[in-house]
Parts: sequence; structure tokens; C-alpha cells
Amino acid sequence: MNIYVGNLAYGVTEDQLRDAFAQFGSVSRVNVIIDRETGRSKGFAFVEMDDNSQADAAIKALNDTDLGGRKMRVNEARPRGERPQRRQRF
Repeated sequence: MNIYVGNLAYGVTEDQLRDAFAQFGSVSRVNVIIDRETGRSKGFAFVEMDDNSQADAAIKALNDTDLGGRKMRVNEARPRGERPQRRQRF
């Protein structure tokens, strides 16, 4: 299952996220999204867990908990096609 983790403190690392989610099962991948221009975290990440029941447990336990000084928003990631279109800047 692919898990969206939002409202992250900019200093949170992939290792910190892996440690937080590993309490609930095997973590196959962690990807903190980085801004190309600044090299700084955009404040969200994706965590992949192979076992859906472990992923559900992690979502329920970690949503609205503090990591790095901010309360994370944790839920199942939506497929790309379900996201609303962004307006183009001119």
C-alpha cells in the first residue's frame, strides 16, 4: 500500500519516517518529496508497505501524531488520476 504523509516538518528525514512506520511492519520504500529549485523538503512524503493490514495499522496509529515538531497527516495515497487539475500559471 502506498501511504501519503503530509504536514511534515522540513527537517524530517527518510530514516525517521522509516523508523516511525517500521513499528507497524515492513517498510519497502520511503520517498520524501524534495523541491527541485531549493533542494528542501516540500513537507510531504510517500511510504510504501507491502502488507495492507500493517499499513492500515500504521495509518490509524500515526495520523495526527507529532514527528519533528509537526502533526503528520497520514492516509492512503490516491492514484495520480484522482487528483484535481492544477491551474496553469501564465
